[in-house]
Amino acid sequence: MLSYNELKVGILFTKDDSPYEVLEYTYMRMQQRKPVAQLKIKNLITGKVLNYTAHQNKSFKEADIEVNPVQFIYHHNNEYWFHEAGKPQNRFSLKDDVLGNAVKYLKPNAEIKAFKFNGKIINVELPIKVDLKVTEAPPTIRGATAAGGTKAVILETGAKVNAPLFINEGDVVRVNTKTGEYAERVEKV
Repeated sequence: MLSYNELKVGILFTKDDSPYEVLEYTYMRMQQRKPVAQLKIKNLITGKVLNYTAHQNKSFKEADIEVNPVQFIYHHNNEYWFHEAGKPQNRFSLKDDVLGNAVKYLKPNAEIKAFKFNGKIINVELPIKVDLKVTEAPPTIRGATAAGGTKAVILETGAKVNAPLFINEGDVVRVNTKTGEYAERVEKV
């Protein structure tokens, strides 16, 4: 069991039978009152972020979340198929509502982390940066790259990213999966 002052940033706990992650923690003690912890918490199933006040007389159960590496196989209709890393026979599918923004950056054979709570996968986490091939890019106007600027390019997964003007179709670029922004060019055609 966790006390209110142990709910630091990154701690996972259960509240109302749902797992939560602490995003922000502030210890408060006002005159003549008992101390409390002002928290910003995220429900790991719904993704909803809440403000929550944890009082000193309450205890919290640590969330039992299992993290497993899984490998993406393919996507068909609204289902994304995976298998446990190293065990291709253990296949399962997830809907895009569980995956959220991760679907923009999933390509076959990509390895990600799956978070399991009570035997059910509730969330996935991609690597911070992934390398993806540019499938569509507007043509570059000669000499326009000196001034800087960006253009919208489409990646092999269908995601749109703003990239510098010198990026062409066929280039491989590194994209930050948290922000959805271009990071660097990895390979030039």
